[in-house]
Amino acid sequence: MDLHVDHVTVAGRDLDALVDAFEAAGFPVEYGGRHSNGVTHMAIVGFRDGSYLELISTLEPDADSPWWDGPIHGDGGPCAWAVRADDITATSADLRDRGIRVDGPTGYERTREDDTLVEWDLTYLGGGDPGATLPFLIEDRTPRERRVRPTGDLASSPILGVDTVVLGVADLNAAIDRFEVAFGLADPKRGESPGLDAAVATYPGTPVALAEPRGEGWLADRLDAFGPRPAAFLLGYEGEEPAFPDLETGSLGDRPVAWSSVTSPVDRRYLGFVGPDS
Repeated sequence: MDLHVDHVTVAGRDLDALVDAFEAAGFPVEYGGRHSNGVTHMAIVGFRDGSYLELISTLEPDADSPWWDGPIHGDGGPCAWAVRADDITATSADLRDRGIRVDGPTGYERTREDDTLVEWDLTYLGGGDPGATLPFLIEDRTPRERRVRPTGDLASSPILGVDTVVLGVADLNAAIDRFEVAFGLADPKRGESPGLDAAVATYPGTPVALAEPRGEGWLADRLDAFGPRPAAFLLGYEGEEPAFPDLETGSLGDRPVAWSSVTSPVDRRYLGFVGPDS
């Protein structure tokens, strides 16, 4: 299947604090509502291509979350990613035939602040937290515009949407093998990311980058704390680099990255901007 990012998730103990941090960095945020599990709620940063950032926490500070409990209560920040499925039942069956552990599809819902019901189906892949390494699949039951739309001035921004999910992994070769089995991704480009202090494997034209720590450091510490899962997200743009405050230059493999000022809740930059992938 072609991998098209539906959304990526940032988890923390305090949703209001996440919203404040993203707004301070220049991102317009809308409250998305409560999930039907009765435990979590979320806010959205929506982009032109239909992808979005989901900011998630629990309604009650000490409540156990059925999703991403560790990253929520540990202020883990980037924690998951999802890809769109046009026929989630068929895609789930195909992945099962490839030998991937499949759980779903199962229906879910949330209610927006205006009492509009939003419904979708999810399939989890590979066990563990949904979307930690392999993405989870999502297909809308209700019209997609109920679930997401560009927020604020992002409707006319140079930012297109989520370009790349950078996955922190303990074993780069094993992760490469896993993505080849699941999605037929082969022959990645290998390189380095000094900012991530990692060896990286990228797949041009796909939204996947794998990063293995080169030794002790923040990425290794993150893997110890939260296991393999997203460590950073890159937003694609066209034209001139987006005008956001306090950008910091870096790279991922051979791609220049301008890291935004967002650091909450991990006290480290993890949201960057990238131009077209040549």
